[in-house]
Amino acid sequence: MEYAFNVTPDSFQADVVERSATVPVVVLFWADQSAPAAEAKRQLEQLVGQYGGKVLLGLVDVAADPTLAQHLRVQALPSLRVIDKGQIAHQVEGPQPEQALRSLFDQLTLSAADVTKAQLGQYLEGRDFTSALGFLQRAIAEEPNNASFRVELADVLVRQGDLDGARKALETVPADAPERDRPETRLALADEAAAVPPQEQLLRKLANDPENVEALHQLAVVEAAAENFEAALESALKVLQTDRSYGDDIGRLTMIRIFTVLGKGNELANAYRRRMFNFMH
Repeated sequence: MEYAFNVTPDSFQADVVERSATVPVVVLFWADQSAPAAEAKRQLEQLVGQYGGKVLLGLVDVAADPTLAQHLRVQALPSLRVIDKGQIAHQVEGPQPEQALRSLFDQLTLSAADVTKAQLGQYLEGRDFTSALGFLQRAIAEEPNNASFRVELADVLVRQGDLDGARKALETVPADAPERDRPETRLALADEAAAVPPQEQLLRKLANDPENVEALHQLAVVEAAAENFEAALESALKVLQTDRSYGDDIGRLTMIRIFTVLGKGNELANAYRRRMFNFMH
């Protein structure tokens, strides 16, 4: 299937408007005489192929025929019009960085749930918990029965340090809700970290006795609660390697709890899961 194609005034209705009933069509207005427009064409042709037909690219050569550009009030080259369900959904004037173009394609192709997850991920990546909480509270107001939003709300509250608020949020989440164990485990680690000696004291103890499994386990909990996950996993792995019988195999169990907090597909969790498996087998 051709994901990019030339568009003329005669083909616009069939190739853009009618196709947009089932797939968004990004229309690029360009001309060879404009270096930024030619570069935008190159970027978009390369990009559209990566989306496997979830979005299409229509190319309008303004130098060949300016009719469509005039009709759609194009002010500059390059210029984009996104046609979705027969209507102009977005318009962008002037050159755009590749990341902005990719973000536009993502916005057009992601499901509503994926868009929500991506937006939340941006807040969390920047540790902007205030914005994340506001975002989730609005999402819950719109979809009060969506358990995944409540799971994320509890998780963010723990990360923000509002443990009581997280407990209350978890009470509203069904016991069988997917990923409920993530904020539940994070909350338990935070509670445990508050009940053990501070990090500095544990490090001093380990400097004198590097194989003190109790201190190693406590340090793993403290580091996990502080989101220093690699250090936490290293300490928990050392407990496992030093004395598997301690605390009913608590080194291995602590690693599994940290994997739960990190979530599915996390690279760090995968790396330490392999190390744990290799040691045990």
